[in-house]
Amino acid sequence: MISWGFQTDPTCVLCNSVPESRNHLFFDCNYSYSVWNTLARKARTPAIRQWSLSITCMQGLSTPKHHRLLSLLTWQAVIYALWLERNSRIHRKEYRSQDSLISSLNAQIKNRISSIHRCIERATSRRFAFGIESKSAATMAANQECSGNLKRQLEKLFDASLRSTVPDKPRVKPVVTTSPLDRSGDYQCNNAMGLWSMIKGKDSQFNGPPAVGEALLNNLPTSEMVDSISCSVTGPGFVNVVLSTKWMAKSIANMLIDGIDTWAPAPPVKRALVDFSSPNIAKEMHVGHLRSTVIGARSLACSSSQRLKFFAETMLFGMLIEYLFEKFPDTDSVTETAIGDLQSFYKESKKKFDDDPDFKEKAQKAVVRLQGGDPIYRKAWAKICEISRTEFSKVYQRLQVELEEKGESFYNPYIANVIGELDSKGLTEESEGARVIFLQGFKIPLIVVKSDGGFNYASTDLTALWYRLNEEKAEWIIYVTDSSQKQHFDMFFKAARNAGWLPDSDNTHPRVDHVDFGLVVNGEDRKRFRTRASDVVRLVDLLDEAKTRSKTALIERGKDKEWTPEELDQTAEAVGYGAVKYADLKSNRTTGYTFDFDAMLSDKGNTAVYLLYAHARICSIIRKSGKDIDELKKTVELVLDHPEERALGLHLLRFAETVEEACTTLFPNVLCLYLYSLSERFTSFYSIHQVIGSPEEASRLLLCEATAIVMRKCFPPSWNHPCLQDLIRHCNILMT
Repeated sequence: MISWGFQTDPTCVLCNSVPESRNHLFFDCNYSYSVWNTLARKARTPAIRQWSLSITCMQGLSTPKHHRLLSLLTWQAVIYALWLERNSRIHRKEYRSQDSLISSLNAQIKNRISSIHRCIERATSRRFAFGIESKSAATMAANQECSGNLKRQLEKLFDASLRSTVPDKPRVKPVVTTSPLDRSGDYQCNNAMGLWSMIKGKDSQFNGPPAVGEALLNNLPTSEMVDSISCSVTGPGFVNVVLSTKWMAKSIANMLIDGIDTWAPAPPVKRALVDFSSPNIAKEMHVGHLRSTVIGARSLACSSSQRLKFFAETMLFGMLIEYLFEKFPDTDSVTETAIGDLQSFYKESKKKFDDDPDFKEKAQKAVVRLQGGDPIYRKAWAKICEISRTEFSKVYQRLQVELEEKGESFYNPYIANVIGELDSKGLTEESEGARVIFLQGFKIPLIVVKSDGGFNYASTDLTALWYRLNEEKAEWIIYVTDSSQKQHFDMFFKAARNAGWLPDSDNTHPRVDHVDFGLVVNGEDRKRFRTRASDVVRLVDLLDEAKTRSKTALIERGKDKEWTPEELDQTAEAVGYGAVKYADLKSNRTTGYTFDFDAMLSDKGNTAVYLLYAHARICSIIRKSGKDIDELKKTVELVLDHPEERALGLHLLRFAETVEEACTTLFPNVLCLYLYSLSERFTSFYSIHQVIGSPEEASRLLLCEATAIVMRKCFPPSWNHPCLQDLIRHCNILMT
């Protein structure tokens, strides 16, 4: 009987307390009754527990027709859902909570009502909605302050449509994308072909993907956000959705009153950590640190997740400590002035490490003593870190990046216990005197304890991960490094999963991600960006050059005669540093990009300068109108009557889904492309339609204001410097 799928244990699988029977399942079982009682109260129907009495009650309902239809619909839906849940638990070992089942039933019933509304015009009276709240499912899905993520709202509508179209396929998720052809619609649902492959050859009411698409469109709940008359089905069942232009205008107007934060997507976690930048102690930051710092600082910048950021140290601890002891026996008196140039100090110690075997041995032992907590070695290391920190902070200030410092040595006290936990779980084994973890799919092992007893990157990274998960309660940890370290992260992530610290699925929290990036290269030979002497370019020199070139361009436009020296200097910094950062962010992080100052500081194309100019022009239009924008927000109706106005409005409304995509995929260039496209759409609108002095002046000024607000939200923090924004509001800072 078991092989046939029959239940042999008589115990009810819903409550696990008493033997199952029809009377128990409907609705004497506590699980069943809780579901039935909740839905019955919504439908204003008696929630009778005994099966035969329940049937009698339903047969004898004397309530008005629409109320009676609602009661029967609810009763039947609950019975069917409970039976499906019972079978799912027996045969597939899949379980749903009462709340989950109730939520699903609520959506199904509302959607069924909405479908009846569409078919029976006279059933659309308010009496029919009695008991299932005052709003339809569509209204609830789409009217959440008429704002937020358009794709998510449409997915909710199509989820309801899918449940009506293929009720026996409850796990099918809606596939909604932006429409590839603007003339077809604004969005597209692409479920029809996939559904047809599931139901083809079975007893089905459909004869092909187009029929499935038609059904999905017909079952789409009515919604204020959708212009149902303009929607269509094309090709193999593609459902083309056209948004209501009136609803679009209303949504933008609401944002202007309530603020841009109402469009912010909900963060997937409460606490996220971003591990980035990672400069080497006693070495100057170079151009190679630019991408990690800029990409890391921008990660999740548009979400409300808490972010912590870290810099790491080099593992050549012992080399630097031993050289410090040799050069300054009295380390207590060592100052930054005494050490001098940290870069030279590092090079001298590295040369001695490479040339002197005795010194190298001392340095290796120093690492073990430092990791073991020796106070003398910890004090010496703290001195080196203190001097390095001063230099790093100057660069971070210029880039407007804030970091919480937790160097690798912070985790030293925890390493032994973490390695012990891995040992106790049988994950480590000895190999050539070292402790290693062999991982399936990798030819080499992950070394966690070296043959000399010292720890390495893997042991420190595993310990840091353990600490972040258990002590800091991080739900999402993001590591930003160059792509050469990909294998290391793949291996240590797998080791953490084997230890049970992380779930097997990458989409389940706690979650870890390695955000890898390509090199910064020269334009001539596409090789690593270096100086003419083949040295790595210092980051501070690169920023100095950006500021100098920006300042020169401003002086050439006569801005030195209009502004004070302080204003000129601050603007040159904001534009120069912003140009460098934006050039990095707009590039796909997985590929290298060419470092070219001329291209970065150009006022044409997808550059920081062009975008600042576009924003300055919008602010200038608003300022020249002389109108009180805050007053217009309260009194004027925003309209999108012309194609260019509608195209600009649609792009504004796609802000939330773009931010969500950039945050979840960790590709900041997605947001940069959106920002550039927004400026292009505004240019198209403004080149055709007059704003000041036109009959639609007030509405178009609101559209200008909405565009400026969204642009500022996309801008890096340095572009929103008070001085720069004040200058933007009062003059065209970039173009003569």
